[in-house]
Amino acid sequence: MILSGLSKKKAGKSMAIEIKSSDQIAKIRTASKIVKDTHELLREKLKPGITTKQLDKIADEYIRSQGAVPSFKGYRGYKASICISINEVVIHGVPGSRRIRDGDLVSIDIGAFINGYHGDAARSHLIGSVSEEAKKLVSVTEKSFFEGIKFAKSGNHLYEISKAIGNYAESFGFSVVQDFVGHGIGRKMHESPEIPNFGQKKRGPKLYKGMALAIEPMINQGKHSVVILDDGWTVVTEDKKLSAHYENTVIITEGEPEILTL
Repeated sequence: MILSGLSKKKAGKSMAIEIKSSDQIAKIRTASKIVKDTHELLREKLKPGITTKQLDKIADEYIRSQGAVPSFKGYRGYKASICISINEVVIHGVPGSRRIRDGDLVSIDIGAFINGYHGDAARSHLIGSVSEEAKKLVSVTEKSFFEGIKFAKSGNHLYEISKAIGNYAESFGFSVVQDFVGHGIGRKMHESPEIPNFGQKKRGPKLYKGMALAIEPMINQGKHSVVILDDGWTVVTEDKKLSAHYENTVIITEGEPEILTL
C-alpha cells in the first residue's frame, strides 16, 4: 500500500530502520495472515457484475470479524477500507459503483491493523477473457517481486532488491512506476526505508535480520509516467495503458526472507 505519496525523490535519503523483535514480528505476522485471508476471500468473490463497493464491504467486514481494523480506512482521509485499481489505474482506486467486467485487470491492495501492528499486500487479478499482453504483465509483475527478494537477505543492500525488480520487468519491455515506491512496515503502515522498484546509483542501507518491508512492484504496460486524478487518490497511467501491482510483507532473516502474506 502506498497512500502516502512516497516518491523517488526521497529514495536516496538516509534512513533509520527499526529492527523488529520476535514479539513484534509475531504481531506483524498476525496482521499479515488476516490480509492474506482477506485476499483469498475476495478472489472467490471477484466476478463480473460485482461492484468495487461490494468488494470493499466484504473486506471490511472480514477484517473486523478477525479483531482487526482496515489499515487504510481514514488514513489521510481515505474513505474506503481497501484499494481496487482497474486496468489503467495503477494504485489507490477508490471503491464505488463501478462493476467488474469480463476482460478487466483488477489490482486489490489490502492492509490490516491488529495489536498495534500492520500487515499489507496487493494482488492483480485477470477477469474472464483477457488479452495475452495483460496476462504477461500480471505474470511479470509478480515474478519481478520474487526476483527482487532473492536479494532480501541480511548483509545485502536494499537497492539490490530494487535493481533486480526493475531489470526483470524492463527486460520484457514493460516500465516501472517511479513516482511511488514500497516501504517499511510495523507500528506504522509506512516506515523507513522507502523501497524503489528501479535501480539506484547507490546501494542503499544494509539489510539486517528483523527488518520488515512491504515490497511492491508497480509495473506498466506502456510508459512509466502516471497522473493523479481530481479525487486526489486515483493514480492512472498517463498513456492509459494497463498497470499491475503485486506486494507482500517480508521479514529479513539470516537466511531466506519470510513472506508473511503468502
